[in-house]
Amino acid sequence: MYDYQRIEEAIRFIRENFREQPDLDEIARQIHLSPFHFQRIFKEWAGVSPKKFLQFTSIEYAKSLLQEQKTLATVSFETGLSGTSRLHDLFIQIEGMTPGEYQNGGKNLHIYYSRAETIFGNILIASTDKGICHISFLPENPENPEADIMKRFPSAIFEQKTDLQQQQALKMFRDDWSDLDRIKLHLKGTPFQIKVWNALLQIPAGSLKSYLNIANEIGDARASRAVGTAIGNNPIAYLIPCHRVITSSGNLGGYHWGIDRKTAMIGWEASRR
Repeated sequence: MYDYQRIEEAIRFIRENFREQPDLDEIARQIHLSPFHFQRIFKEWAGVSPKKFLQFTSIEYAKSLLQEQKTLATVSFETGLSGTSRLHDLFIQIEGMTPGEYQNGGKNLHIYYSRAETIFGNILIASTDKGICHISFLPENPENPEADIMKRFPSAIFEQKTDLQQQQALKMFRDDWSDLDRIKLHLKGTPFQIKVWNALLQIPAGSLKSYLNIANEIGDARASRAVGTAIGNNPIAYLIPCHRVITSSGNLGGYHWGIDRKTAMIGWEASRR
């Protein structure tokens, strides 16, 4: 419990002093630990390193300022970063987009989208110049299949077109995994969601993991419910394989696109393992 209290104190110190961007040594001194020991127990309790937690805290504050339409220079200064280049690098690393793209809701972001037939049903697939940003399975006779992606990027420029990135991704639905290493993803989500989605990408085809397995892998065994929520918000069906996650008891659990489709995906992949 004493370790927990020290980590709680460290988290409080980071939240209250993130504008000064304290380094590892300074935070460790606050709780009277060596930097090495502090780094180890902080990651055990918080699931991320102190540096990463400081980055998450900084970017959440920066996002709140950007939503107020403050300039990038002002946001950088008020967040305690040395300049707009550090703000830019922070957003690219954690959010997968520039601060300007976040502030403008995708303004000037060009998104190509198209519909395609797959063995698991019809899909809507979309991409930017950075990678695939959306895949969703479509119901029969959809009224407005583009509504979800347009809501996520309200100011983006949309064009109906199948580009090279989509073509490479669609090969996976034809049992052709030769271009897997060429497929890039353009993700928009919270740091926790990105963490969960990255863990899903590590599950090999034909394998399954539980929600608890994923929670353990991201460093928080108590986060199974939050993991399930993040999986349910996965914006890129199949490529980010949330269908490979089941309950600890062995039940298939839920699936945003239907349990029958999840069963078919698991069986199809298992037969080709």
